[in-house]
Amino acid sequence: MAHETILYEPADGIARITLNRPEKLNAISWQMQQELQAALWEADRDPSVHVVTLQGAGRSFSAGYDIEPPRAQGMTHAAGHHTMERDIWGLEQATLMRMTLWEMHKPVVAGIHGHCLAGGTDVAFLCDVVIAAENARIGYPPVRALGSPVNHMWTYLVGPMWAKRLLLTGDAVSGVEAERIGLVLKAVPAERLGEEVRDLASRMALIDVDLLAAQKRIVNMALELMGARTMQRMATERDAIARQAPVVTQFYSMAKEKGLKAALEWRDSKFGDGRAAKKAEEV
Repeated sequence: MAHETILYEPADGIARITLNRPEKLNAISWQMQQELQAALWEADRDPSVHVVTLQGAGRSFSAGYDIEPPRAQGMTHAAGHHTMERDIWGLEQATLMRMTLWEMHKPVVAGIHGHCLAGGTDVAFLCDVVIAAENARIGYPPVRALGSPVNHMWTYLVGPMWAKRLLLTGDAVSGVEAERIGLVLKAVPAERLGEEVRDLASRMALIDVDLLAAQKRIVNMALELMGARTMQRMATERDAIARQAPVVTQFYSMAKEKGLKAALEWRDSKFGDGRAAKKAEEV
């Protein structure tokens, strides 16, 4: 199947998927979500594929959802003329596409670098294992003026206090800090990220696909017993509710009048560098 926004390369038991809109910092469009879902199911059906890797081309994994213009991609927002229920329907369609990462039988290893923000985290944290570049920037700044994460794995990965610390401010953490709090498995120098992802995927590829599926699904079942699967639908609905806040309409109005860059600056400038924590060696 031909793709325009991703690359799909199966070889040696590994299906390598790359988000491929580098000129947009891999902003996640409706088309990209459709193509990613199709590629994931293709890998899941392919008996020669044991494991999938997911990375981003260019300078970032993904800077978030492509919100300019949102409605042209089949997506809506609170500043439009749709009811909240219609908004939920649209958001749920996108959530179902991303949940393929969870539902598929084969494991997915994500390697994140540069920006992994907003929608980028919605995708990355549904993967089975996440490895980050030490200097990656990871967070959900849209909570400042646009809503809440459509997917929510934050509490399951880092616990309630760090989840609140990050989602109540929109601040970001580096890959180093993300490793320390359990948001990612491991942080490595940026130049070693691809190698680290390949090495781990290659080890998984040595295991029989049926056994890989069994291990992935039992861990996910444990998370489902803790409400993780239901939480994704609840997070989708909560985002639609959160986007009724007046500040959301204000943001989109400013973006329409002055441009998205100006709206983002208005949203984020008061937070300085937007970092949740610094280690001595990062200062």
